[in-house]
Amino acid sequence: MSDWVLSIEGTPAGAQAALVLALVAAFLHAVFGALQKGRHDPWLSRGAIDFSLTLISMPVALFLVPWPEGHVWLLLLGSVVIHFVYKLGQALAYARGAYTVVYPVVRGTGPLFTVIGAWIVFGESFAPLQWFGVAVLLAGIFGLAIYNLIHVEVGRDTLVPALWLAVFTGALVALYTTWDAYGVRATANPFTFLMWFFFLSSLDFPVIAALRLRNMAYPPPLKPLFLRGMAGAFTAWGSFGSIMIATRLGQVGEAAVLRETSPVFAALVGWLVLRETVGPRRIALMTMIAAGAVLVELGG
Repeated sequence: MSDWVLSIEGTPAGAQAALVLALVAAFLHAVFGALQKGRHDPWLSRGAIDFSLTLISMPVALFLVPWPEGHVWLLLLGSVVIHFVYKLGQALAYARGAYTVVYPVVRGTGPLFTVIGAWIVFGESFAPLQWFGVAVLLAGIFGLAIYNLIHVEVGRDTLVPALWLAVFTGALVALYTTWDAYGVRATANPFTFLMWFFFLSSLDFPVIAALRLRNMAYPPPLKPLFLRGMAGAFTAWGSFGSIMIATRLGQVGEAAVLRETSPVFAALVGWLVLRETVGPRRIALMTMIAAGAVLVELGG
């Protein structure tokens, strides 16, 4: 797999693969968010996901990919810290706000800052049509969040702090996207950074979840939680793995923007799985998000 990635890096085929991987990441990230938000406590859900990620990533990192060398360890350490703070913010936001309100805000604040970060770190730039596409996509994302904010009926007393947490978490999305893109590009074998990232960054929340579970008066059954965690772990492999490889093969900013079509998939997941309502106005806003992503791709 790594030979294939390296063989198409910097080629038109690599750019096309980056596009597909970014869209795959968008869909899987929406599924991942729903798995964390679902019927279980989001802290326990994230702990179960990370516990499963440790189980499936550790043997791959230790035995199947080359070990990190030199400065890559420092990049991995930075990634672990950033993702830990991100996961804290995400869990706090999900615990206080409806998924279809919080999720678009988290994802909407990320791409603009990521584009700026990619310009500073990687020297990338967007054409005018691409910037227009970013504006259309962000208008759709924040419009979706505002519409949901007006009409949501569950947990309104905690929704304002949830939205502030969502904005903070979205800023961390931009930070980890830029940082991880630098890390996966700085490693000779991209799967070295990828697998060691999954292994090391998943060691924290199982401890937090275990402490929370121990203090619960009525802890939930563990088997359904473990099954959700395992599903989330494989989804995380697909989602975060796809976007990391996409940033190696294509432009970081472009991949980040395309990934933020995830609120479209999130709204569908919220409607089909979480039984949250979707009306014609929200469909129109989701169409704006998709149209913005298309303009970003066409402008490139």
